[in-house]
Amino acid sequence: MPQPQDYAEGKILLIDKPLRWTSFDAVNKIKVLLKHKLGLKKIKVGHAGTLDPLATGLLIVCTGRMTKSIDEFQAQAKEYTGTFFLGQTTPSADLETKPGETFPTQHITEQLIEEVSAQFKGELLQVPPLFSAKKIDGKRAYTHARRGDDMVLKANSITIHHFEITQLEIPYAHFRVVCSKGTYIRALARDFGQALESGAYLHSLRRTKIGDFDVNDALSLDDFEKQILQLQEYFNDI
Repeated sequence: MPQPQDYAEGKILLIDKPLRWTSFDAVNKIKVLLKHKLGLKKIKVGHAGTLDPLATGLLIVCTGRMTKSIDEFQAQAKEYTGTFFLGQTTPSADLETKPGETFPTQHITEQLIEEVSAQFKGELLQVPPLFSAKKIDGKRAYTHARRGDDMVLKANSITIHHFEITQLEIPYAHFRVVCSKGTYIRALARDFGQALESGAYLHSLRRTKIGDFDVNDALSLDDFEKQILQLQEYFNDI
């Protein structure tokens, strides 16, 4: 059984972030539990790689001295699974905004999917989504986007180690991707739709791996809370 002081000294926590929670929400929940249930008033807690609120899956949370390893974990390759919606686009390239333009999908075949998927492997230049946290003139891009400002974002160099459509059920295309830090899966959906001579947006997303860390080894926030409450009860009884 872990000791309360173990968290203060430094632990790596694997958390399965729930839908509609921000990464900050998850970190704050953990920090509050450690402070108020285990009495750790001064404790560092941080995460190694943001997950959008509309995504679920693996979030590495570090405490204490392990927060010094955050940059190392962030640099590792990440694996995602999810679904693209073909034939439509949204301003945010996901479900944060409502679908707008509609495009044909009748020409999309398994062969075309394979041919286009092959274009999204290796070192690529990717333009971040307009609804992103990139800064323009001191403000986040999503702030400009929500105001309807005209803006141009610079392309970033990324690496996609593996990309495949695992199942095609038009309008849904289920995918798996392994990519470098800095890759926007929403932008991948946008670009994939354009390459199909159609449109696409990110319908669902789950992060399954960061380096050798796997979401199958992660705890839900509810299970983590139960673990901390059991730990609190145990040490209160001795």
